[in-house]
Amino acid sequence: MMKPIFISGPSDDITDVPGLKVGHWTDLGAVTGCTVILCEKGPLAAVDVRGGAPATHELGALSASSLIQRCHAILFTGGSAFGLESASGAAQFLSEHEIGFETRVRHVPIIPSAAIFDLGIGSNDVSPGVLEGYKAAQVASSGSLEQGSVGAGTGATVAKFAGPERSLKGGVGSASLIGPNGIVVACLVVTNALGSIYDSSTGEIVAAPRNTDGRYLSLEDALSINSNFVEDSRQNTTLVCVATNASLSHMQVQRLTVHAHDGLARAIFPVHTLGDGDIAFSLATCEKELGDEYLLMLAILTTSVVERAIIKSVQRATTIAEIPSVSDWVSSKT
Repeated sequence: MMKPIFISGPSDDITDVPGLKVGHWTDLGAVTGCTVILCEKGPLAAVDVRGGAPATHELGALSASSLIQRCHAILFTGGSAFGLESASGAAQFLSEHEIGFETRVRHVPIIPSAAIFDLGIGSNDVSPGVLEGYKAAQVASSGSLEQGSVGAGTGATVAKFAGPERSLKGGVGSASLIGPNGIVVACLVVTNALGSIYDSSTGEIVAAPRNTDGRYLSLEDALSINSNFVEDSRQNTTLVCVATNASLSHMQVQRLTVHAHDGLARAIFPVHTLGDGDIAFSLATCEKELGDEYLLMLAILTTSVVERAIIKSVQRATTIAEIPSVSDWVSSKT
């Protein structure tokens, strides 16, 4: 029997890429939170927005025409655009530790950020702010990562296109894969998708709108139930951060974001709608040299690891605010 080409990393999460740390701040009462991925050495970074309703901060620094094309953290938050304030707290923490773009006055951290809409799941008027972003950065570590209904995924939900009353819990998910010659590709996602979640390796539905008989609704039935589908569907987003230890050019890092969106399309349907703010970031720490012959392998690893992380984000979520997790809902119907 042939050995598998790809294997999961030791922690099977984004901290398997050396140099990355992750911290969460969670408010179970207000059902919101934020998650920061610290990359203190400033790896090359890129971004690709495919959804029609993004809430973002400081994406311009990562464009091909910008001076820096690097970042010192990626921040994901709940609270819609209000939660983007938490990026200032993470920036304050990093600047205090002299991490960031060095100027004559002080270090200025570059922290591209994106938010999900979780208002109304818990509190309508509570969102992560400066203090919460600071706390998330303060507790960031390279240890095994807590996943599910935590951090920016605390109020995340999925499978909402038959109406929010038939949704299931989403959350934070993370996964890693190790390829040939020590190439590591990993990602962290926050799945707050309008669409259903699928496992392409088995063809099975992971999460879809709930029917009253204990089964999942088909796409056609779900759309026919909710006549206000378009109006109800503008509060969704899946956030992705892919990271690798491979040494890449900025153009090649940008290509990773394209393949990350391929992973979204394999795991979520429908995806990239006008009501989703789907966005993918990519980081390259450039510690592992590789030839052009490995770029296809890198693309496959990226697509695969994003799909796995999305599935994990739903499987590890817990029931919150009367929105059941997949495991709780399935077990209640058997």
